[in-house]
Amino acid sequence: MKRNSFLTMSAVFFAAQMTLVNAQTKSEEKLNPIVQSFVNEVNNNSQLEDMAYELLDGIGPRLVGTPEMLAANNYTADKLKSWGIDANLQQFGTWKGWQRGTTHVDLVYPRIKSLSATQLAWSPATRKAVEAEVVILPKVSSKTEFDKWLSSAKGKIVLMAQYQKIGRSDEQIKEFATLELYEKLKAEKEQAKKDFADYIKTIGYDNTTLPEAFEKAGAAGIAISNWTGIHSTNRIFGAKTKSIPMFDIDLEDYGMLYRMAEKGAKPRIKVDAQSKVLPEAKSFNTIGMIKGSEKPNEYVILSAHLDSWDGAQGATDNGTGTLTMLETMRILKKYYPNPKRTIVVGLWGSEEQGLNGSRGFVADNPEIIKGVQAVFNQDNGTGRVVDISGQGFKDSYAYIGRWLDAAPKKVKDQIKSTFPGMPGGGGSDHASFVAAGVPGFSLSSLNWGYFGYTWHTTKDTYDKIVFDELKNNVILTATLAYMASEDPEFTSREKRVMPNDDKGAVTKWPEVREPKRSSKDY
Repeated sequence: MKRNSFLTMSAVFFAAQMTLVNAQTKSEEKLNPIVQSFVNEVNNNSQLEDMAYELLDGIGPRLVGTPEMLAANNYTADKLKSWGIDANLQQFGTWKGWQRGTTHVDLVYPRIKSLSATQLAWSPATRKAVEAEVVILPKVSSKTEFDKWLSSAKGKIVLMAQYQKIGRSDEQIKEFATLELYEKLKAEKEQAKKDFADYIKTIGYDNTTLPEAFEKAGAAGIAISNWTGIHSTNRIFGAKTKSIPMFDIDLEDYGMLYRMAEKGAKPRIKVDAQSKVLPEAKSFNTIGMIKGSEKPNEYVILSAHLDSWDGAQGATDNGTGTLTMLETMRILKKYYPNPKRTIVVGLWGSEEQGLNGSRGFVADNPEIIKGVQAVFNQDNGTGRVVDISGQGFKDSYAYIGRWLDAAPKKVKDQIKSTFPGMPGGGGSDHASFVAAGVPGFSLSSLNWGYFGYTWHTTKDTYDKIVFDELKNNVILTATLAYMASEDPEFTSREKRVMPNDDKGAVTKWPEVREPKRSSKDY
């Protein structure tokens, strides 16, 4: 007993010593005092969760052209102003006005069941509930046969998407199936995908023209199921119809309806979709500025798109980027109120329709663009930043390296970089600046299942945010902005020698593209 007690006490003492050593080691990291203040503020006074509640739970999804998008513009501008930051809304265009309403889709025959369904963005409403038989695409072998069948879709609700026989993810199948079964199911899934693609090609339509054909034929509605391959997770984009409702049904319910129709049960569903078509709406970017004290005509830009699709809350695409940039601006104003260069935050609209907000800003603000020191953009989920590419700028390694060196070790050690890298061609808003020859950098995050699970899906909600990861990114972004502002040198815009493509031709630098300033161009 005595010997065991001694060993226990020794272990406790040793653990306490190690804790003290670790704490001392951590405290020995000497950061720039301003950077240290950023770290302390993030750790002790973060506003991220409160802002996430206000933006995501309070306002919700932010589809361009909706009252919710305008509310988000006003919310972010008001937040910036509350911190003493000059802020305004800059219009870059207009978009068709629309607002989501309640959507109820119910199976009413041959049995009763409420279905899990989401009206697509900009879909027409039903005005009053519509009840109709559900039909599937016919088994035909030519466009002529299909066009003859089209008239039979009149008054029906058409299931337009591919039927998924198995609703389990590839990962789960691989985990539990034998190798033989896994290969069999994988081959069947790939063949089914190919067969459906070949079918659509055979009938001579695509995802845009097929809904138009059903609408013209007098269909009562169109249902799809845009399954991601993850359990109960569908992607929600825009409707392709002008007068009849178009909606997405979760995989499980869609499959049930498909099988009923295929077996001749003649299922009927009732659809009540109460969205509103509104007048043409102005489209805005939210712009905030902390004026530079020494070089006010040179700029560091913090970039994130504010808009989202509206199948969920747009939490990780791009609520997390928006929150990161807002919190960074709050902290910079508090601890670095007189930057050498002007610090701008741009929260862009209509990114989802083709980087329209950021492209509009580049086109409409040539004097700012001429003086941009750097752009830092975040737009791929809740994870900590793990990659910063040089985006094809020849000397980017030198200045990014200097700026990143000031960040806390545990932040910068996570990051791998590619220099000079290749210029971004359009995946997110930094590409709008890169195309114009401006050093714009993507703060690329660890994805946390972003592309499969939350990107444009029905599951992109508040609970998917990992706030500790966002805190990491705020510290990083604030540090980069501070260092870029303080740097005595203006960044070089010299571009790399572009490599040859697969065909031996020299790869071209991305061209500046005009924004779509109206939904008529979309």
